[in-house]
Amino acid sequence: MSAVESQLRDAQPPTREPSGGRTGLLASPGLSLQRPSNDRLIWAAAIGVVLLLAFGLRIWGVSHGLPYAYNADENAHFVTRAIGMFGHDWDPNYYVNPPAYTYLVHLVLGAWFGGRAGVSNSFAADPTQIWVIARTIAALCGTFAVWLLYLAGARLIDRRTGLLSAGIFAVAFLPVFYSKLALNDVPTLVGVCLGLWGAAGILRNGRLRDYVWAAVGLGLACATKYTGGIVLLPIVAAAGAQFAADCGRAGALKGIALVAGLSLLCFVIANPYAVLDFPAFWDGLTHQSTASGDAAGKLGLTQDSGYAYYLWSFGWGLGWLPLFFAVGGAVRLFFDERRLLWMLAPPIIVFVAFMGSQERYFGRWLMPVFPFVCVLAAYAAVELADWLGRFSPALRPTFVAVAVVILCGQGFVYSLHSGLVMSREDTRSIAREWMVLNVPAGTKVVVEPVVPDQWAQDIGKPYAQISNGNRWNKYPLSRSMIDPKTGQPVTGDGVIVNIEDFERVLRPELVDVFEQQEYCYVVVGSTQRGRAEVEPEQVPNALRYYEELERRSKVAYAVSPYSKGKDAVAFNFDWTFNYYPLAYNRPGPVMTIYRLQGGRCAQDAPAAG
Repeated sequence: MSAVESQLRDAQPPTREPSGGRTGLLASPGLSLQRPSNDRLIWAAAIGVVLLLAFGLRIWGVSHGLPYAYNADENAHFVTRAIGMFGHDWDPNYYVNPPAYTYLVHLVLGAWFGGRAGVSNSFAADPTQIWVIARTIAALCGTFAVWLLYLAGARLIDRRTGLLSAGIFAVAFLPVFYSKLALNDVPTLVGVCLGLWGAAGILRNGRLRDYVWAAVGLGLACATKYTGGIVLLPIVAAAGAQFAADCGRAGALKGIALVAGLSLLCFVIANPYAVLDFPAFWDGLTHQSTASGDAAGKLGLTQDSGYAYYLWSFGWGLGWLPLFFAVGGAVRLFFDERRLLWMLAPPIIVFVAFMGSQERYFGRWLMPVFPFVCVLAAYAAVELADWLGRFSPALRPTFVAVAVVILCGQGFVYSLHSGLVMSREDTRSIAREWMVLNVPAGTKVVVEPVVPDQWAQDIGKPYAQISNGNRWNKYPLSRSMIDPKTGQPVTGDGVIVNIEDFERVLRPELVDVFEQQEYCYVVVGSTQRGRAEVEPEQVPNALRYYEELERRSKVAYAVSPYSKGKDAVAFNFDWTFNYYPLAYNRPGPVMTIYRLQGGRCAQDAPAAG
């Protein structure tokens, strides 16, 4: 407990005169936020409960979908790169995302399985344990970020604000959901919250060690996800406040120099090939920027305004009431302590202004600024509870409890629902089980790119009669004789088609090809078909293809992720994949398995089941 108590002691801000020029909350005798030192164990127990809740929500359903990783980003990026490093040096050969989380997964897997041989054998026989470990690392990082945000909020304002900030963050839907995936979004929050805690120390104390922690947080945040660099703004604001004080100018200059050097050093340590292979690093960085600014290939992205989209995403990803209170907190700080306002509000505004100007936008990209919103919201709620408590002191605890329910209720309900959904079997796994029972091994099938390639295999038991070991002989949908960009036919071996362009190459004539070549089973998923349905004018041929497929086949099997009686959720690049709406009962798309009835498929066609 000594380390925790030391952090809690350091976290207490001194009574101060706000820069706004009036006596603020923290200097008001009637609204004192100080607590006796013998309350430290109570505060430690309180944040302990919050952390247990945070970790429980994040780890619940962590084994969803396994042994198949159905999230395309999860399956393609960090874990597979971490495993690949066992076969060569530490170069990730991938810089669209920085590699700090990849390195962490690599080190943990190496220690857990005893090196290259253990990892390779486990991944080949059954990758479930590897995926669970990688996802658990993300969940632990998310929980650690909650604790760091508590420390930051307590140091900036007081422990009540820190605890409520941590509570909002602990149950917020987006951080909870993405803690269940082996992606870098949640691990980035560790660096962001550490940097914010260091910035809080700079503002309150101006010590050299505070600049050190701020620099370490900034370097780690950037080395995990480039947008984590937004934490630079509160660090600069805190240093600027120190510089504005006559007695702090020398320390602020030294501190800024330390932040510049040490953050760069931390970034290079966690991302060494940014220097060792700078051209590849720069190519990856520019590719990331180009991709986020190019919506032309993102069929199904129907929103016209990134700013409106991110405002909407705050409402469900963090909560409408926390967002409302955060605005109120910013207004209140304008009068209470403007230097604190300049630390917390500009990062949110700058981040949304930049990200909203891009052509692609996803709710999870907002998460680096969630900590700032949480602190602002908690500050406003504590202010309001204290103000109401002046009129009825006996009800002050009730006002605080109501504030907790108001700010945490929405996130808790939807995060609880997320745990329930993710703990149930994925529709893609259910569809596969039906195929194992009803479609003989070696049968020719068509499977849309709604599942990973491994889905067609029996993990650890390759089918000897097919060269690639698949259980079924899949039609090569990844290659097309239609150029997805122009819609014109191509010659030769055709072109490679990724999942973003799949709907653009569909034609009704494909049904003829399937029947002629005896690909009688066609597996369709709503995460692909839905892209065409929300932008029918973009891919009219795809809609005609589905109409032709339905006309010439029977539904052999179908499984839905929605609760009985609930309407389907229209395709959206957030809600279709994170299952936020309460209509979802289990993860996955609507999976429909069609059995063609004509041509060679008419022979011995089984009855629909």
